[in-house]
Amino acid sequence: MVYGLSTMDSPLPMNKIIPWLRLQLKRSFDRIRNENLKKNALQAIPFWIASIITGLLAVLYTKLFVGAEDLTAMVMKYNVWLLFILSPACFILAWWVVQRFSPYARGSGIPQVMAAIQISSPKTNSIVDRLLGFRIIFIKVLSSLVMALGGGAIGREGPTIQIAASVYKIVYQLLPKWWPKIAKRNMMVTGAAAGLAAAFNTPLGGIVFAIEELTKTHFSYYKTAIFSSVIIAGLSAQALLGPYLYLGYPKLDGLSASIFFGVALVAIIAGLAGSGMSKLILFIFKLKARFKFKYQHVLYVIGCALAMVFLAIFVNTEVLGSGKQIMQTTLFTSAKYVHWYTPILRIGGPLFSFTTGAAGGIFAPALGAGASVGSLVASWFKVSDIDTNMLILSGMVGFLTGVTRSPFTSVILVLEMTDRHNVIFHLILAGMLASLVSVLIDKHSLYDHLKVQYIKDLTTVAETELTEQVEPQINP
Repeated sequence: MVYGLSTMDSPLPMNKIIPWLRLQLKRSFDRIRNENLKKNALQAIPFWIASIITGLLAVLYTKLFVGAEDLTAMVMKYNVWLLFILSPACFILAWWVVQRFSPYARGSGIPQVMAAIQISSPKTNSIVDRLLGFRIIFIKVLSSLVMALGGGAIGREGPTIQIAASVYKIVYQLLPKWWPKIAKRNMMVTGAAAGLAAAFNTPLGGIVFAIEELTKTHFSYYKTAIFSSVIIAGLSAQALLGPYLYLGYPKLDGLSASIFFGVALVAIIAGLAGSGMSKLILFIFKLKARFKFKYQHVLYVIGCALAMVFLAIFVNTEVLGSGKQIMQTTLFTSAKYVHWYTPILRIGGPLFSFTTGAAGGIFAPALGAGASVGSLVASWFKVSDIDTNMLILSGMVGFLTGVTRSPFTSVILVLEMTDRHNVIFHLILAGMLASLVSVLIDKHSLYDHLKVQYIKDLTTVAETELTEQVEPQINP
């Protein structure tokens, strides 16, 4: 028995437990005489707690996602024709869950986090709640798992970022009023960085992602929180998964002197392809915005599912899944070269999956598409296996840069996934060239376009709700 908390005869109601715990915590910290120590400790604790939760959720989500993909593989092995039933059913369910319960859980989640960070202020709490929160976490996981079960070409990394930012926001909201002030924006930025670090096991990638993609401000405001949170979230994930690499250790010793020319070529092609895929996604979203009836959306989702199944059965199953299998096959087996149509499949898969409106990320599919581009270019010139590995990694960096316009994040992610820092200059070249050529197709990234659209939509919703609240007062 804990004195004051509960007794056998009169248990404390559950709605009083949290206030009681807050009071005990406050009394404990009030006993600390060193004010600086107390303030620093209080400001750090929310980040640490949220980091541990993020790491644990990332591990659970990873295991569930891999399990869903494994179930799809089992179905295909048993009878591939069952995909004509499984995929449309899963695509529809994944889309419906999002539309019915949490529309802003759709897609990767990164644009939503960017929008929440940009508009975060005391006046916009209700708007930010639509982008990050408990419901987002649950629907995000559920919808993306169903999509993965249906063979959707999606990743779990973007969703993990939105989930992590939601965790940090929730922890922030639970802080009592007497707690030293912490900026909600800092919590969300740090959460996104921790989410990426836990998803890919790439701590430096999480830090660079926060600097390059999310903050757009001076790093000094965030550095302590980001460093500590990324480390704790990563260690929490590693405690359960082990110190794994997302991909492994590809052979990259003894590269030819002329490989820089191949890197440049692959980077240009992959950068244009990544930016082009983003442009097509936005074009499809624009067309879908003209849909006036729900059945049109349903037919579109079914059409996307059937298109993927048709391609998988009659062309190649490479169109399905996140694309990690292609990366592992081309980097670590003797099957170095892909078919000429594989990059088309790896672009078409995310295109069909991402535009349905269900939850699912585009990080891993972009890396898979880039790997296929690098492998295809390597097959043209019949380069050595070592040089082929280099071109595959360059394609991954180039394609992801074309989508995100974050070359340094792309470089650091690929470096940490493979632990091959001796090729850092090759990958930086690939990232910079891809970033330069991407603007020929579109000046802004896919995430930037979606972020602007989310902010516009949410602002309209907020104005409509305000009007509905004011009108009854004007016309009683």
